[in-house]
Amino acid sequence: MVSPPTKKDAVRSVGLSIDAVSDRPAYQQIAKQIKHAIETGSRRPGERLPAIRTLAKDLGVHRDTVALAYETLSEAGLVEARVGAGTFVRSTVAGWADASGRADEGTGEMRTNGSAEQELALAPQVERLIALDNMRPRYAPREDTVALHRLIPDPRFYPIDAFRECVDAALREEGAALFSYASPEGDLDLRRAMSDRFRLFGIRYAPEEHVLCHGASQGISLALRLFTQAGDQVAVEVPTYANVLSAFTGLGLTPAPIPMDDEGADPDALDRILAKPEVKAFYTIPSFHNPLGTSTSLARRKEILRVAERHGVPIIEDGFELDLRFQGPELPPLAALDESGIVVLLFSFSKSLFPGVRVGSLSARGRALEGLVSLKHATDLSDALLLQSALARFVKSGEYDRHLVKIRKVLRSRHRAMDEALTASMPGGTTWTKPDGGYQLWLELPDAVDTRDLLAEAARAGVLYSPGTMFMPDARPSSAMRLTVACADEKEIARGVAALGEVVESARGPRTHSGWTPGDHL
Repeated sequence: MVSPPTKKDAVRSVGLSIDAVSDRPAYQQIAKQIKHAIETGSRRPGERLPAIRTLAKDLGVHRDTVALAYETLSEAGLVEARVGAGTFVRSTVAGWADASGRADEGTGEMRTNGSAEQELALAPQVERLIALDNMRPRYAPREDTVALHRLIPDPRFYPIDAFRECVDAALREEGAALFSYASPEGDLDLRRAMSDRFRLFGIRYAPEEHVLCHGASQGISLALRLFTQAGDQVAVEVPTYANVLSAFTGLGLTPAPIPMDDEGADPDALDRILAKPEVKAFYTIPSFHNPLGTSTSLARRKEILRVAERHGVPIIEDGFELDLRFQGPELPPLAALDESGIVVLLFSFSKSLFPGVRVGSLSARGRALEGLVSLKHATDLSDALLLQSALARFVKSGEYDRHLVKIRKVLRSRHRAMDEALTASMPGGTTWTKPDGGYQLWLELPDAVDTRDLLAEAARAGVLYSPGTMFMPDARPSSAMRLTVACADEKEIARGVAALGEVVESARGPRTHSGWTPGDHL
């Protein structure tokens, strides 16, 4: 076992080291050493720095730490990021000459043992994915940072012991059969259990009409591939789930934006968009919308169905937080109201249980179901049965429902704490949603400030959030942010929101408008 680094035994990588007991943050240590290497000529103009993920792994730090170090160097004019290629020492850095006394011109080639490393040509959609990933904000958090940006269940509430008993029971009872290939649809017992649970929402799918998948991410990809090909458009609400926009990029699809009001997606705008032949599907999150946290009204759900039926356009309904209502009456999912079979329902246990179980489902009928089974089989041949079999036991035993009771109580308390903290700390004119379920809410600042511009200061103040532009199909500036109560308790929420309020107040004042106003996603 490798011992953790100490002052005498620092972790080293490509000439860099981290002093684990230093008062200086790790990202500053990295930036300082690279700066020295550039200034002394150890790193040449045009030389590519190690990839963020690679250096983070070598140094044993989070990739956000390396990203922040590179950002610090970029702000100092020492390095530059090139989309799809990496981070390079700027060719304009003065004062360097090679051993012959000739200044380096900066070819952009990485020198390794006298030879140039080849850059492999990637597919255009992959280059776009890299560019999109590089746009995501990355800041090295302090140890006491309040994570109001994370959308995963709080690990403090994972039912590890109860789930372990279900894993052990599955192994005892089924043994080697769990480690063979399985049908692409997944474990039948779990599909039966899910059919029983879905009836609580008025959804009547037979067990055979569920296709299990590796979480919501694979489910989204399969559902999109079911109806689209590269060059097509998919209607989406504005704002929408950031990762579905990444899925569009990876599949060569274009979002067709649908504005929203207090009741959900605008049906008139949806009608106009779905009339276009290039629009092949509508992706929507009617229950506990991500990032808004709101739910589409019953009347609006029925209207959306009528519009989609009239145009014959399928609906991909993302029900990733269906099990997480903590107050108010249940609203039937679109799948429960669907009489024509145009809805494909996505469900996942990642938010209601824990993400590492990697089990979700797609539910459909007719040709859509047939297509899903074929796509699933072509994608990964079969599932890992052990986790599915254990999860089936966990659900049927009642442990899942007991877990949900606890989580819903936690969510209710934390959302109440969030509302109180925002009321106490945010400037007048700030608005935010008040969800009846799920982890997330949407906050709109009263001033036309791009919330991306506040991220660095917020990180230094000890609080992180997700800027609104991440959820905009056109990446427009946004005065909004998504906050979550997933991984912060009531005391942490109060402390984080207080810090956020101070950051927002310090940034207020006359600003230049750039053709946008707060709230223009609605």
